[in-house]
Amino acid sequence: MNILVIGSGGREHAIAKKIKQDTPEDAVYCCPGNPGMEVDGIQVCSLDASDFSALVTFAKEKEIDLSIVGPEQPLLEGIVNHFQAAGLKIFGPTQEAALLEGSKSFAKEVMLSANVPTASYQAFDKFEDAILFLAEQEKYPIVIKADGLAAGKGVIIAQTKDEALTTVEQLMKEQIFGESGSKIIIEEFLEGEEFTLMAFVDGDAVYPMIPAQDHKRVFAGDKGPNTGGMGAYAPVPQISPQIIEASIKNILQPVASYMKQQGTPYTGILYAGLIVTAEGPKVIEFNARFGDPEAQVVLPLLSSKLVNIMDQLLRHEPLEIVWLNQVSLGVVVAREGYPIAAKEPRPLPDLSDIKDVDVYYSGVSKRENRFVSNGGRVFLVQKTANTFDEAKETLYHELAQISSDDWHFRADIGYRIK
Repeated sequence: MNILVIGSGGREHAIAKKIKQDTPEDAVYCCPGNPGMEVDGIQVCSLDASDFSALVTFAKEKEIDLSIVGPEQPLLEGIVNHFQAAGLKIFGPTQEAALLEGSKSFAKEVMLSANVPTASYQAFDKFEDAILFLAEQEKYPIVIKADGLAAGKGVIIAQTKDEALTTVEQLMKEQIFGESGSKIIIEEFLEGEEFTLMAFVDGDAVYPMIPAQDHKRVFAGDKGPNTGGMGAYAPVPQISPQIIEASIKNILQPVASYMKQQGTPYTGILYAGLIVTAEGPKVIEFNARFGDPEAQVVLPLLSSKLVNIMDQLLRHEPLEIVWLNQVSLGVVVAREGYPIAAKEPRPLPDLSDIKDVDVYYSGVSKRENRFVSNGGRVFLVQKTANTFDEAKETLYHELAQISSDDWHFRADIGYRIK
């Protein structure tokens, strides 16, 4: 088969690499991709993920059998609709269904209608109304969210009323996230342990994956500012099977069924960011695609062939998915200074001596036949093992070889494992 993966980061590397490992004879392309992917036999092209017409032309020229969308922005811009109109097979939710990620107020309305547990909230599209609401609030911290996409930075936990008022002004008046903050959500702060539960979805058919847990803060012990994710692991042993079952029954399944009933059936990856509260699991957010770095630790545990799963879903056929009875741990290596301001590009360390682990590249480019950093998060090192202790020992032994002032990684990924 000829497969096209759309996107350029570590998540897309994980998708493409899994396909290449499943069937090495498949031709796997990634647009725009990054040069690190070529190490695994993935062919990259320079086409931008938002240039739908050029991607359709490329897919036709290369006789692509299936296209897979990695990032959220093309989904919200309607890439699936565009490909379908051109008669091309593509895996991902339509523009209408992807609104579950594109608008937090829409997602809240779906949850309310489907009786899905989430934080209580109010939505505001007028600055004055939001300020009046905050003036009446006495319980803090409180959560303020930009309604639209904000590159993972549009959620602010305000510890005081003054901080909340400043945040609303930055979002709605100063528009630090552009139009994404012209409408906001203000919701209660939920306490508990967070985890990610992703699923393959076709209409009201939901096939959950192995749960994962991300580490958002930049420094060990969950200190410092939020990032796109500094590492992850799967499964999450401290989350009980009963909680997982309740999450499927009371969250994933009702949302999928409701979307189908409303005439906007969801086909693709549904990502649920969840928190275990005293009342049970509740939704923090939905995403319309694989998480990053969750994809890099969950996909290595997938025994079934990824393309076969996606192809069967698009044919509306029932699935039997097989997972490895192992564990997976991934540690992100970032450029020093991330996420405030990643420092200037630097040549990557020589990874040829890194043994018994997988490397997923994200923020890299190539100069004079050598990889250099190109962004904040540069690559992720992942290990599949029989135990988390084994995975940690191997990963951090290898990472010790590349430690320098140019790079930063957390030394405690997986510290919450019980």
